[in-house]
Parts: sequence; C-alpha cells; structure tokens
Amino acid sequence: MDKKKIEIKNLTLIFGDKKEEALEMLENGVTIQEIREKTGTAVGVNNINIDIEEGEMFVIVGLSGSGKSSLIRCMNMLNVPTKGQLLIDGDDITKYNKEQLLDMRRNKVAMVFQHFGLLSHRTVLKNVEYGLEVQGVSEEEITKKAMEAIELVGLKGWENYFPRQLSGGMKQRVGIARALTNEPEILLMDEPFGALDPLIRREMQTELLSMEDYMEKTIVFITHDMNEAFKLGDRIALLKDGELVQIGQPNDFFENPANDYVKSFIEDVDKSRVLRVRTVMRQPFTLAKKGESREGVIKKLESFNREFCFVVDDDRKLLGYVAYKDLIKLEKSNINDAIVTDIESLHRNAYLHEIWEKLDKSNYDVAITDKAGRLRGVISYEDAVSALA
Repeated sequence: MDKKKIEIKNLTLIFGDKKEEALEMLENGVTIQEIREKTGTAVGVNNINIDIEEGEMFVIVGLSGSGKSSLIRCMNMLNVPTKGQLLIDGDDITKYNKEQLLDMRRNKVAMVFQHFGLLSHRTVLKNVEYGLEVQGVSEEEITKKAMEAIELVGLKGWENYFPRQLSGGMKQRVGIARALTNEPEILLMDEPFGALDPLIRREMQTELLSMEDYMEKTIVFITHDMNEAFKLGDRIALLKDGELVQIGQPNDFFENPANDYVKSFIEDVDKSRVLRVRTVMRQPFTLAKKGESREGVIKKLESFNREFCFVVDDDRKLLGYVAYKDLIKLEKSNINDAIVTDIESLHRNAYLHEIWEKLDKSNYDVAITDKAGRLRGVISYEDAVSALA
C-alpha cells in the first residue's frame, strides 16, 4: 500500500450563507464559536490534511460534532468544500462538473449509510440490482453482478426475501452489496453499524474484515467508537471540533498520544483485544519466489543474515519457506526442491490476544496471510510483546 488513493489538502468546509467572511475570520485565528456567533455559519471541517493509501482500511473517528461525517461526504462531493483540494488518483474532484461527478459516483466511489435506505417493496436481489438498472446494464449482467455481491456479503439464499423479513445486520449487508455492484474502487462507510445491536455490530465488524480480503478496495470508515476504530483500521484519524488531532496506526495512539484528549479517548481500550496482527506485523527482510535461483536466494539470506525466508508465487501466495542450511546442500539450480510446505501462518485480522500460544512456540518470524493465502507480512513474539508494552 504505497500509492496515494485519496489526498485531502488544506480542506475546510463551512455551512451557512457567509462562508467567505467566516473563512477569512477562521484564517485570522478567530475561534469557531465566535465565528458562529458573528456570522451564523458552522465550521464543519477546519484545514484537514490526510493521505489515504490504495487498498487501505482508513477509519475516521470522533465524537458527535467532530466533523467526521462532514468530511467523508466531501469525498464524493455530497458536501462541497469551501476551500482546499480533494484528489482521487491525482484528480481534484472539487473541480469536477456534474457529468464527471455522476460518473465518479457511479463507477469509482460508493457510499454505505447508517440507515440502510432499502426499498421496502423490492426483494434483496432487486434492491441490490437497483444501481445497475439506472445505468442501462443488460439484465443478464445485472443479475450476475448482484448475485456475486450478495454471495460476498453472506446473503446467498436470501435474495428473494423482502427487507421487512431481515434483521438489522442483514439489512446492512444488503446496503453493502448494493454499493459493491458497480465495483467501486473506493467504499465510503458512514457509521454503517451505528444503528445495530452490540452483538450484531461485532459480527458485522468481523464480516467486513473478512470481505475486505476479497474486495481489494480502499475503504474509508466513520465511527464514534474508538474500540471499533482500532479493530478495523489500518490507520486512524481522530477528529475534534472539525480539526485533525492525531493520525496513525492503532499502536501509535498508545505509544505516542498527541495530547491529553487522545489519552482520555483511549483510556478504556484493552489493547490486546483491539490490536490486530495486521497493525503490528512488519514486512519480511527478504522473500524468495518459486523457481528463483539457488545462488540468488543464498546471497539474499547471507546479505540479511537470515537462516530462512518465505517463498511466494507471482501472486504473493505463500508456498512455504526455504532454509539456508538446505540450500547450501541443494544440487539443483533453483530452490523448488528445497521448499518446505508444512508451514503454519496467522491470519492478518486475528487479534493479538488470540495468537499468543502460536507465537510463544516459535523462535522465528511467523507468516501473516489473508484469506486468499497471500503473504501480507510477518510477526514475532517480540513484536507482539512490544506492541502491548
């Protein structure tokens, strides 16, 4: 994840009739409260700068009135920024005309809301198909894409039921499926689980993480719950009064809280139960590919002073590992006959409290994979201990 998918630059959003006057006051250091009293305007977002990487699960968290929902609505121009830039794949969408915005919303950016917005007279299948119908897609393609999305969110077999027959969690799955039918690159989720009961909410968090392995999308998720933010986010942005307080990986908030507000926000969070392997793992020192030359891999291991390295295929699927001692004895020109395939790995969405036993038994780095079996990183016992210290 090293490509910037979304770039938010000096973004300010002001609601009301006297935006220019309020903006000038804001830039001159006048407080938000004074601006509201003198102009009748409300500052929703104040000079935000954030970069979101491609394929990242990025969570924006804050209390009511912090500006989090105002900000995410700028990402598809439901809210028009008063100042600043918002770039998607390098294009400033604040400069888009109506046709460009319509195309972006249909094909690149989809949104899931807290309140499901399902059409009560349409079945699950027909609700999911709706977005494609208005685009003039063929009936065969509509049904194919809708059923793929329904299966992805775990509702296969429910396609002919009506919203009134579904639980809250199932309704939200329909909303997610509907957003996925256009195959958007970016999924905006504005407190999608906020209206659900706690148990169903936890189930949906787990489901979203599971779906993410297969979706390969950039997800921006809004919540007021720091526990939810830590469970889901690769990185998190904490907002207060429309301003960015801190941004970073979950563990950054524990190790280097920006101020007392951050400390108070996280004081009741149990790190072992919210920190996931993916937020603590690191990239391996070196990797080998199936079919790679024996001499080349030996040089890599010697260069990094490693006893072994993991082996992947062209799609980064984990195949096993090769050991230095075995390669030295190997008479073949490539490493294939030395690959040890009997290997255990950890899933990247596992929580730290779930993995202690497996880590404690290993003196080496343990491979981290996603549900597709791709190597995403490595973790050691020392890494986990350091994260929880």
